[in-house]
Amino acid sequence: MTSGTLIASLIVAGVLALVIALVIQLMMRGWRKRSRQQAEMLGTLPVPPGQVGPAAITTPGVYVGCTMAPAWSQRITAGDLGYRGKAVLTRHPEGILVERSRAQPIWIPQESISGIRTEHGIGGKVGGRDGILAIRWRLPSGVKIDTGFRADNRDEYEGWLQSWPEGVAL
Repeated sequence: MTSGTLIASLIVAGVLALVIALVIQLMMRGWRKRSRQQAEMLGTLPVPPGQVGPAAITTPGVYVGCTMAPAWSQRITAGDLGYRGKAVLTRHPEGILVERSRAQPIWIPQESISGIRTEHGIGGKVGGRDGILAIRWRLPSGVKIDTGFRADNRDEYEGWLQSWPEGVAL
């Protein structure tokens, strides 16, 4: 390899590295902008009450994320709602608690829930046939969202579906 070819190769590699860095920077800027816009629209999340009744159902698994309802492909990136992680889903008489590792818990008050169902995917995350438990609920700001959860044992979904009154439309 001649020194001219080596220099040209290094220049091309440098330009390519700069283009990749620019694309990543633009993606991050878009993510932050969408997060700010969603945070304004969503408002504050409900705070878990200090005292709750006994747990009816407790299911370990993975918090998949939240999406705008009914657009299951429009992921919510505000706060830490966009990050998936290990979680435990617990059903109480007052609502549902999603306790996530390395993230704030999500409290879904009973009166805010409009439906519980299974889905094949949510927000670009695929769980297979009926692999995701989706909870549709309304935030205090009035915005409806879907919260997705993939249980370690999918057989536990039956208890969750039975915990919701039949015939309630999403």
